[in-house]
Amino acid sequence: MPDFTVLTDHWETFLLGLRNTLLASLLALVGSFAAGTLIAVLRISHWRALRFLGTVYVEVFRNIPLLLVVYGFFLGLPALGIALNGFVSGTLGLIVYTSAFIAEAVRAGILAVPKGQMEAARSSGLTYAQAMRRVVLPQAVRIVIPPMTNQFLNLVKNSSVLGVIAGMDLMYYGDIINLETYDTVDTYLFVAMFYLVLTLPLAYTSRLLERRLARGG
Repeated sequence: MPDFTVLTDHWETFLLGLRNTLLASLLALVGSFAAGTLIAVLRISHWRALRFLGTVYVEVFRNIPLLLVVYGFFLGLPALGIALNGFVSGTLGLIVYTSAFIAEAVRAGILAVPKGQMEAARSSGLTYAQAMRRVVLPQAVRIVIPPMTNQFLNLVKNSSVLGVIAGMDLMYYGDIINLETYDTVDTYLFVAMFYLVLTLPLAYTSRLLERRLARGG
């Protein structure tokens, strides 16, 4: 049986880590969705240079470990005179890394929208940007909601990388509690429990959305 005194004696510390993990996840969720959507639009642009930039971004950040991306912000930027704390570095790393995956999901959604939608929007007088924003993207996002929800679920779990760079997240405070109590098993068991508090509602929401969209709701 787990020793609940680890939880009760360090309850506030666990909650602080939970709050910071939730904050980093929410910031990264919004940032990665915005950046991913922009990169997806670049990937299908009529201009070759923009398509090239979008492709390079996706291929680079999808194929290197998240930890290296985070180290780039935390250890690399100080060499340029820009010092960021662990929380900011970790959150930016999550945004950059996750947006590469979201970009591919959104691009697939855009390509799934019938071409006639864009043609009809353009014939009504909308510019390409207006047609993309008002007509195509809303339909594309609806198509890719389930896979994007899975990406957001992965984002929450990946936020544990902040613990490596003193990002004040759940894993970071879990490490501190472990060093204080030497109760490794119980400490990380409760850390896992708090991650489940964040991820299980997301997983449930993802399944609801999939069922609703399958019914055409």
